[in-house]
Amino acid sequence: MKNLLALAFVALFSISAMAQQADLRKKISVSGTAETEVTPDIIYISISLKEYLKDGNSKKKVEINELETQLYNAIQSAGISKENLTISNLSGYNTATEKKKNPDFLVSKQYRLKVTDLNKWNAIIGAVDAKGVAYTNIDSYDYSKIETLKKELKIKALQAAKAKATYLVEALGNQLGSVIDIQEINNETFPQPVYRTNMMMVRSAAADTAAPSAEIDFKQIKLSYVMNTVFEIK
Repeated sequence: MKNLLALAFVALFSISAMAQQADLRKKISVSGTAETEVTPDIIYISISLKEYLKDGNSKKKVEINELETQLYNAIQSAGISKENLTISNLSGYNTATEKKKNPDFLVSKQYRLKVTDLNKWNAIIGAVDAKGVAYTNIDSYDYSKIETLKKELKIKALQAAKAKATYLVEALGNQLGSVIDIQEINNETFPQPVYRTNMMMVRSAAADTAAPSAEIDFKQIKLSYVMNTVFEIK
């Protein structure tokens, strides 16, 4: 009997404590949004160079070193640091034996170039032997001040949420209290570039002239943030 009374007392005490801890404040939940669009100012371009035979003659092979030198010189002439050009892939460098056996064996090499001005890119690719360019393609892109922009948008979204909560609460004759909870929702998107023509990827092994330059339209990077908030109502 005593045990039952003790259990009942503990249960009653727990319920009373929970009731005292319950948040009985009047609250309002609102969301604020801020968004913007920016044009990418950092572009990463994939470039593939490949040896080729002049007139199909293995004794007149244009070596990968010659093509690579053309690319480096073009980059320097465009005022771009050589550190912006990196090797992304090699094809044929582990098959030296195959090259000795087969004079027609062709080596290819892939690069990744970082540019901030596509007009410079047109000059660069135009200075490289078109027949040695297997393809070029936009790899990815970014915006240099994106972290600063994200911070500004989050603050604006939070301010928008507070402004909304304020006029809603005041419409009922109350005052807005302090914020109780904040939750961030990230809706940023990075769309792929849109091309005016489909010639950005140029297969020029059989080309007799310089690789054509493509006109490119970039979709802007859209950043959108939603801040879900809970405010106390005084």
